[in-house]
Amino acid sequence: MSPRDWAKAYPGPIHRHWRDLANEKGFDLVKRIRNKDHIALKCHRCGALTAQKLYTMRKAQPACAACQHTSIETNARIAGLSFLGYDPEKRHRGLFRAPCGHEVVRQFGLVQRIVEGRCRLRCETCHSAKEQEEATVRGWKLLGADPQGNQNYRLYRHACGAEQRIARANMQSGRFGCHGCGATWSAAQSYLYAIRLELPTGLRVMKLGFSRDPHSRLQHQLLLKPGIQAELLQTIQQASGHAAMCREKALHRKLKTEHPDAPVPAEHFRDWLSVKTEIYGIELERIILEHLNAIPEDCDA
Repeated sequence: MSPRDWAKAYPGPIHRHWRDLANEKGFDLVKRIRNKDHIALKCHRCGALTAQKLYTMRKAQPACAACQHTSIETNARIAGLSFLGYDPEKRHRGLFRAPCGHEVVRQFGLVQRIVEGRCRLRCETCHSAKEQEEATVRGWKLLGADPQGNQNYRLYRHACGAEQRIARANMQSGRFGCHGCGATWSAAQSYLYAIRLELPTGLRVMKLGFSRDPHSRLQHQLLLKPGIQAELLQTIQQASGHAAMCREKALHRKLKTEHPDAPVPAEHFRDWLSVKTEIYGIELERIILEHLNAIPEDCDA
């Protein structure tokens, strides 16, 4: 910006110590402008002019608006964003275009933390679509935020018409029931399953259990830490959670009776898995699969 673009010069004196102080802080004091309180400073780094209060120059470190703007654009680019402009209501926020194409409003400090790797950007539009998809898969519709203000909960409507507060983590895992139609785990279709696990410690084990959604059980609940190799080997459909639980308990009793040394003590896996029992040595893999394959699917207990 050239000097002619500024407000009319203020006809007051410019003291030598003002110029020296401005120079120490990285600026040239060009002239006094607007009124007795304002001055025009030229940045040593970029050469741009910025208007500052004389008091700010004397008592604090003036900031170059052009350098700040360049920094904002640079940080946005590094963070994978496109800077679109400043928030007219809050000077510490800007409007950005996210990699997904949606526009987001973020504080400049947050963008800086993204650049430093301390957090990640989350697009509200994409996140909302993801939450809606999670609900749709389970026969629910996302209505909005929790009416009680708990950030971990959302308000949903079931296919039966009932509306219910449900923790998003439970919607992801399927570990909940409808209060309206009574569709709970005990009445809903369920599965017996066998999972092979290899921990980073080298321990290889088998997990035998039942779940309404074995894939969700594996992906969202069973594993406590990354680095675990896990594979869902077998699922056997059962008419209800109650039927699956009865057959699972009978199978555990049989395995523990016939192979008393097969259960793995909890101290070997408790730092890695969210369970304390029902973990067997890998040597029982063939036997567990044979027992599961002998159980008819979709049967009553």
